[in-house]
Amino acid sequence: MNVINLSEADSIVGLYLAELRDARYQQNRLLFRNNIERVGMMEAYEISKTMAYESRPVQTPLAEATARVPAGGVVLATIFRAGLPFHQGFLGVFDHAACAFVSAYREYTNEEHTEVGIHVEYLATPSIEGKTLIIADPMLATGLSMEMAYRAFLTRGEPSHIHVACVLATPEGIEHVGRTLPGEKTTVWCAAIDPVLNEHKYIVPGLGDAGDLCYGDKL
Repeated sequence: MNVINLSEADSIVGLYLAELRDARYQQNRLLFRNNIERVGMMEAYEISKTMAYESRPVQTPLAEATARVPAGGVVLATIFRAGLPFHQGFLGVFDHAACAFVSAYREYTNEEHTEVGIHVEYLATPSIEGKTLIIADPMLATGLSMEMAYRAFLTRGEPSHIHVACVLATPEGIEHVGRTLPGEKTTVWCAAIDPVLNEHKYIVPGLGDAGDLCYGDKL
């Protein structure tokens, strides 16, 4: 499995991530969502450079030109609800992609809120058979929701390659993806890798609950 950490090289993504982490900026949900979206666009562009391309003739008003365009289909998959602005960033680049959606959310399984289970209850997806599958979810913490989402999408076919895209990841989450997704055709993309999960399975230093920061508290 290949892991691409964008923070290993200087880019504008570092500014977006700094604002996403800043508790003062987080008071503005619009700014927070916009920065999630912009990180998505940057990762989408980087992913686009790894894909297969083919030449296509294009008729201009003056003559025929040749353009290099993606050779295969893309399915852009998103995990509700924090994934929605991230998805929008990817869709701004892969505007012809088919889209898939799944709800996969954490449920604490003990009173201390230190053990986490993942519940999946909604799936809407086209066929992913032979397609490039991009699963966009801002936080790759334990990796459990990513595994469950991938298993749900597999009911609609076998992708040719899987890109797991996130804003923040942990070594534990990346390791879990490596164990549960096919490593020979999986690439993990992230803006940064944070060192640990706390006792409640949140990324530290992280940025908090991305879904709540995007859309408000949930009951």
